Amino acid sequence: MKKNAIVSVDAGSSALATLEHAGDAARWVAVQTKDAGADGQFYYAVRTTGVYCRPSCASRPARRENVLFYDNREEAEAAGFRPCKRCKPDQAALAEQYAATIAQACKLIEAAEQAPSLTQLADAVGMSQYHFHRIFKAITGVTPKAYATAHRGKRVRQELGRTDTVTQAIYDAGFNSNGRFYASSTQVLGMTPSRFRAGGAGTEIRFALGECSLGTILVAATEQGVCAILLGNEPDTLIAQLQDSFPRAVLLGGDTGFEQLVAQVVGFVEAPALGLDLPLDVRGTAFQQRVWQALREIPAGTTVSYRDVAERIGAPKAMRAVAQACAANKIAVAIPCHRVVRNDGVLSGYRWGVERKRSLLDKETRQVADGDRT
Repeated sequence: MKKNAIVSVDAGSSALATLEHAGDAARWVAVQTKDAGADGQFYYAVRTTGVYCRPSCASRPARRENVLFYDNREEAEAAGFRPCKRCKPDQAALAEQYAATIAQACKLIEAAEQAPSLTQLADAVGMSQYHFHRIFKAITGVTPKAYATAHRGKRVRQELGRTDTVTQAIYDAGFNSNGRFYASSTQVLGMTPSRFRAGGAGTEIRFALGECSLGTILVAATEQGVCAILLGNEPDTLIAQLQDSFPRAVLLGGDTGFEQLVAQVVGFVEAPALGLDLPLDVRGTAFQQRVWQALREIPAGTTVSYRDVAERIGAPKAMRAVAQACAANKIAVAIPCHRVVRNDGVLSGYRWGVERKRSLLDKETRQVADGDRT
């Protein structure tokens, strides 16, 4: 009998005589629940139909005694089974096909002189507009339009560093009117194009340092709001990080009023249950900003997983991108990426150190619990 075959039943007996391989019980559960996560890990064949399927196949469930398991499709075919016409196990998984299709669409967007329309993109990959839009957002976490805007913003930043004029950079990046770009330039670049091209020259960033239970804290802000809250051990290191972000910006030491803002942030670190409502100058891609907004909605004393955040922003498959957005966050505590943990509940990496993350969470948990008892 083929390795991994599960059962044989004597004609005169209704008892199931198992020859189960270790782990086949779990495989059977995956087949019964049509677990897409098991696709590619094994295949099952049905003796009465002569076909083999993926675990997630939507076909009518087979009887247990008619099922055989195989580690790969080559083994199933060698045993004489043919691929199911419904789940097509001899082809790439649907998720892989979608990923390849959306990757193709992203390349079309990136290569185009002007952003393609939704109709053009959907036609190019052979999907309906609605289906393409839904799959694109599920995989990338943003709409095709937002992806195109973010990509053109990236191209503008690159062109501003090597073209002679701002206008030339705007058109070379694929914007068909400079008016349309200027309307969103502050969100795309964090400042006007001319100032960005000059490395932030003329942009005033006020900052001040403070001390808290987590070490040294640096708070920096533009006219729009707080643009950085950095944590560390050495004040000079934090200032250097701020300088690296805007090498030609005007860094100004905060006055007494600004130092009160730092005190407010320090107070929040020590007593997170008090809350922190500050105007923020948030700079990032469209997807990052969606993630950061979702983080600000997580209550103190609560943790969520990367999967939870991905689902909250309508991109359940974008867990890795969510983790990357958390890592890119420069505004500690005000955008509370410390409240996001691994799917198994374990604390994962934190830009300012896992111990600081644990300390913040412990403070929040204790203070929220104390508040509930009062």
